[in-house]
Amino acid sequence: MHLKRQKIPKNWPVKRKGTKYVVRPNFGTDNSIPLLIVLRDIQMNSTLRQFILEAPSVESDDAEFPEDVKNRIEYFSLNYLECQAKICEMKLSCDLDDPPEKEVYAQTVAITSTLTEYNPKQLKLFCWEK
Repeated sequence: MHLKRQKIPKNWPVKRKGTKYVVRPNFGTDNSIPLLIVLRDIQMNSTLRQFILEAPSVESDDAEFPEDVKNRIEYFSLNYLECQAKICEMKLSCDLDDPPEKEVYAQTVAITSTLTEYNPKQLKLFCWEK
């Protein structure tokens, strides 16, 4: 489902002009941001994209996970959600090592390349209610 661009909150990192619709949030429209918008924001940022391409396949609680990417995800996270991200190789399955016993919402985005290297990876964001 989609939401009209005019109805979205001002704090979402979405340009006001563009297509007529944007993706609808997974957790209701009142106080949440769609996971896909968070991931696209990271995907379109060249600095964050470079950090992901240079990182090994890790989860966000690992010390090798890029700190700037973790901060961007935490910036958009809500108080009532627990979110965890994972960087994986494009060809491999990207699942949580220890999934919670709750309903988990997941969204994936491909981080493909920069001008200097081609080493495609996927960034997957998992969120569940606390």
